[in-house]
Amino acid sequence: MRKSKKTRDQLMRELRNAYEGGASIRNLAATTGRSYGSVHSMLRESGTTMRSRGGPNHRARPR
Repeated sequence: MRKSKKTRDQLMRELRNAYEGGASIRNLAATTGRSYGSVHSMLRESGTTMRSRGGPNHRARPR
């Protein structure tokens, strides 16, 4: 059963607010029970500016 548009719109707003507040897509996927791809798509659809890949644990490779 599909969620209503209002419910989807509200979820997209909540995801966007959480992501812009620093939450990762993986964390949002885990807390909502949705797939990474689904969360990513909703963030893009909502006009969210996406962060670059890698988080605080991302390290440059030694040369």
